[in-house]
Amino acid sequence: MLPAPARLRQSKDFKATVRHGVRTGRPTVVVHADLAEQPGVPSDGVVSARVGFVVSRKVGNAVTRNRVRRRLRHLAAAQLRDGVRADLRVVVRALPAAATQPDRLADDFRAAWRKSIERLEARA
Repeated sequence: MLPAPARLRQSKDFKATVRHGVRTGRPTVVVHADLAEQPGVPSDGVVSARVGFVVSRKVGNAVTRNRVRRRLRHLAAAQLRDGVRADLRVVVRALPAAATQPDRLADDFRAAWRKSIERLEARA
């Protein structure tokens, strides 16, 4: 499960990450990554990387979208456990193939995440 301080919740954070960050696409997902100008400090005082998910109706019905979102949250939590910068902001957008090719989703997600981080570090 992705802890609450690690979730993007406000639309302005989603917009800023998508507009100003780097983008890496794979057949099942697109990962947008950016560094926050002002890392948010939650009430417990721990600054952490934050991840948000976009799963549109094109992916499928509500059950399918929620299943894809749960899979992506699980994959993102594993990436955050591996250690990332505290000011990192990531938006993961699921494509329709995420629902029809679940066996490919994990590999695509990991590859897109790594490539986005590489591009972000090269840009900084």
